Amino acid sequence: MKPEDIEKKSFAIIADELAEMGIVLDPVNDPVIRRAIHTTADFEYAKTLVFSENAVEKARDLIRGGADIVTDTNMALTGINKKRLAACGGSVRCYMADADVAAEAKKLGVTRASVSMEHAASDIDASGKKTIFAVGNAPTALIALREMYDRGIFVPDFVIGVPVGFVNVVESKELILDTEIPHIVNRGRKGGSNVAAAIVNALLYGL
Repeated sequence: MKPEDIEKKSFAIIADELAEMGIVLDPVNDPVIRRAIHTTADFEYAKTLVFSENAVEKARDLIRGGADIVTDTNMALTGINKKRLAACGGSVRCYMADADVAAEAKKLGVTRASVSMEHAASDIDASGKKTIFAVGNAPTALIALREMYDRGIFVPDFVIGVPVGFVNVVESKELILDTEIPHIVNRGRKGGSNVAAAIVNALLYGL
């Protein structure tokens, strides 16, 4: 089978199985949820992905306006369709491998993910560029965003919060859910860089 035929068949199977489960998705959120399921083969995303009010429309408006994407892993950066994003005037950035981020994190005894979010916020404030944060690995990235939000020094335009794991993962997601920041968040332990990229791509493909 051709790659495009495999994907088409996969989405047909997803549609059939959702119907068998009696799950009817919100038509606006549907493409995002289906692509998360397609990426993971996990139908639980139909129940655990949480969308703030008009989240998909707000995210797509940001992208159409040339918003950039900041990720917490190079894996997510690699998985995002940069050509489609560039067509809208945006680009993707991950600060995790930056030497100054690593040095500061070591000096302060904190994670590179938290420092990378602070560096991203500083750059965004300087440039004035709208930005979507796509976090698929590090709960400390979400915690850093919430701390800056609480201090009133930075408010993200949009957060995709899908870190995966066991330590502070559930709690970090709830920190974003408990704000006015537009968001798409997966409740619970599941997520990953692949899911973060899949959600961004679903938003891009729907433009």
